[in-house]
Amino acid sequence: MLVGLILVDVIINMRLTPYFLDAQNLSRTSSDFMEIGLMMLPMVFIIITGNIDLSVASNMGMSASFMGLLHNMGVNIWAAAVAALLLGTLGGMLNGYLVSKVKLPALVVTLGTYAFYRGLAYAFLGDQAARGYPEAFTYFGQGKVFGTLIPFSVALFLILAVIFGLVLHLTTFGRYLYAIGNNENATNYSGVPVAKIKFIIYVVSGFMASLAGLILAARFGSTRPDNGTGLELAVITAAVLGGVDINGGKGSMLGAGLSLLLIGLMRFGMGLLNIQGQVQGIAIGLLLILSILVPSIVQGISARGRNLNSNSAFFIAAFLLVFILFFVFFFWSRASVIAGV
Repeated sequence: MLVGLILVDVIINMRLTPYFLDAQNLSRTSSDFMEIGLMMLPMVFIIITGNIDLSVASNMGMSASFMGLLHNMGVNIWAAAVAALLLGTLGGMLNGYLVSKVKLPALVVTLGTYAFYRGLAYAFLGDQAARGYPEAFTYFGQGKVFGTLIPFSVALFLILAVIFGLVLHLTTFGRYLYAIGNNENATNYSGVPVAKIKFIIYVVSGFMASLAGLILAARFGSTRPDNGTGLELAVITAAVLGGVDINGGKGSMLGAGLSLLLIGLMRFGMGLLNIQGQVQGIAIGLLLILSILVPSIVQGISARGRNLNSNSAFFIAAFLLVFILFFVFFFWSRASVIAGV
C-alpha cells in the first residue's frame, strides 16, 4: 500500500508542478525531515514493544539547547556536542528507568518528561538563540557527501536505518522486541530480560533524539529552545503509518522507512503548490487514520467470513466523505493562496 501511495503521490505532483522532480529541490527537501527519521528508528523498537516515547522532540530541543549554552560560554563545539549527546542519553535513561524498573506507564512517564525536558531547554537558553557555529559543524546538517547531491544527514539516516533494520529483523534482540509486544508477561516468564531490554531501547531513543537535535542545529546554523516542538507526533505518525502496530507486536523497519518517504514527498509536493501548513497536517492526519482504519476493517471482515456489516459500511462511507471534503478544501486553499499572491 505504501509503495502504491508513493507512486500515486509522485505521479500527481509531476502533473501539477514541473519542479517536483528537480534534483536540487529533492536534495534540499530530503534533509528537511531526516531529524524525524533519526528519532523514528528507535521509536519503531519502542512501539513494537507496546510502549511509547512522547519526549523525543523535547529531548532533542534540550540537548541542542545545552550544546548552544556551552558554545555561548566559549566551550569547544565538539566538546559541547559530546556533552549534548550525553545529556540526551541521560534523558533516555531516566525514561527507561521509570518505565522498566519503577514500572510506571510509558505514556505517563514520557508525557511528564516531555514537559520537563522542554522546560530545561528554556532554562538553558531562555528566549535567546545560540549562533555562530563553525563551518565544520554545520556541515553535518548542510553539507553534501563527496560533492554529490546527497546530504550528509540523508547518508547518516540510511546507514543507521540499515543497522536498526538488521537488529530488528535478524537478531535475537529484535525477536525479543516482538515477543514483548505480543505478550510481555509470557516473555518475562520465559526468562527474557524484559526490563533490561526496555531500558536499553529508551536509552537508544534518548541518544538518537540528541543526535537529531545536533543535526537540526547544524542545518539551521543556530539553536533555539523551541527547536523540534511538535515533532514527536510526526515521529509516531511515521512509525504507525509504516505498519507498526500501536498496540505492539507488529511492524517492520522497511515499512517505517517507506512511510517517512511518503510523508516527505507529500509535504514537499504540497509546499511547491503553496498549500498551507495546516492543510498539510490534515492530509498527513487523514493518511494516518486511513492506515489504521483500513487494516482494522479488513481484519474484521475476514474474521466474520467476509461479510460487511453496517458498522463497517458506515465507517468506510464516513471516511470517504471526509476524504472528499478534504480535497475540496485542498483545492480551495490552494486557489485562495495563489489569488492572494
